[in-house]
Amino acid sequence: MRKELGVLPYGRQSIDNSDVLAVTRALRSLFLTQGPFVEEFEQALCMYTGAKYCVAVSNGTAALHLAVAALGLKKGSSGVTSPITFLASANALVYNGISPFFADIDPATINMSLAALIRAIRKNTRVIIPVHFAGRPAAMKEISAFAARKKCFVIEDAAHAIGSCYPDGSRVGNCAFSDMTIFSFHPVKTITTGEGGAIMTNDKKIYDRLRSLRSHGVVRDPALMTDNPGPWYHEMQELGFNYRLTDIQAALGLSQLKKIDSFVVRRREIVARYNMAFKSIPWLRSVASDDKLCAYHLYVVLVDFKKLGISRREFMGRLAAFGVGTQVHYIPVYRQPFYTRNFKISGKGFPQAERYYEGCISLPLFPAMKDKDIRKVITAVIGFSKDVL
Repeated sequence: MRKELGVLPYGRQSIDNSDVLAVTRALRSLFLTQGPFVEEFEQALCMYTGAKYCVAVSNGTAALHLAVAALGLKKGSSGVTSPITFLASANALVYNGISPFFADIDPATINMSLAALIRAIRKNTRVIIPVHFAGRPAAMKEISAFAARKKCFVIEDAAHAIGSCYPDGSRVGNCAFSDMTIFSFHPVKTITTGEGGAIMTNDKKIYDRLRSLRSHGVVRDPALMTDNPGPWYHEMQELGFNYRLTDIQAALGLSQLKKIDSFVVRRREIVARYNMAFKSIPWLRSVASDDKLCAYHLYVVLVDFKKLGISRREFMGRLAAFGVGTQVHYIPVYRQPFYTRNFKISGKGFPQAERYYEGCISLPLFPAMKDKDIRKVITAVIGFSKDVL
């Protein structure tokens, strides 16, 4: 529900006058799409993450789709991702004719379990897509080493994790442990372009293919063309897509990126306050630790609804009545009718994902929250124990 209706959403963009001015400059410029702001945004993302190359695209799903497509995998290959993720992580495999498999989660981090990944690998597995759930990076050093042994590509789904760091302090997106990393800039993410995404890589060949696939499979670089009769000439060398980001969106992204550090600090402050307030509640456990390297896209708690004596539906409804919006992140992907019908995957193979799904609830977390908003959420949740709602 919308905040203007009196209910705090679980996530929301943080827009100020500098963002409005940035978009206004783009609107008054010569280009509205695929102009200089897109290239500037890509360069800024490279500077921020430490990756060599960036391809900005229309959304995070497009980023995942193109990342898998750029690998040129044979039809009939398989890929592995986490079941606790947005649908796009798995859909990107299916879009490209790759059979999707899932690796159960680590209950402590809600990220892909390395032991489960090892069990999930098939002879034809060619790509692994770890998901940095809620902003916490997966065990990339270990996953990368395992993938290398199995000759698998790695695409980091960092839709939640721009602004987060690995244990060594380097930033997610530098592709030190992967072939590509994708970001999402949806309004509930750490920074936003309205809709938008990006693919980071250190591989020039992958970068060139991504740029071509982003825009109909067309190349304009004479060094890559089979012919060059004049400056007007371009070649469509393969079937691509229209996944371009506009200059308007890129201008907003540039403005947002300048504020990312303050956004991350505020998210961590809110998480710390929640954790302190909720630590003694016997029927609730926070998924978020006080990790100074995590950007915290979501604040997820696990609720023992049996101990509490109410259903999740009633819990969410009573919080909404108090003015606190919530969400569930996520329904395990294999439970979706499309996956159940087409891939016959049973939840019996994912006990940790099933256990997690039984109790997960996302509470409001976004930088624009005021201290009174934080107190409101805390009061609402604690109220279940005190029976004041």
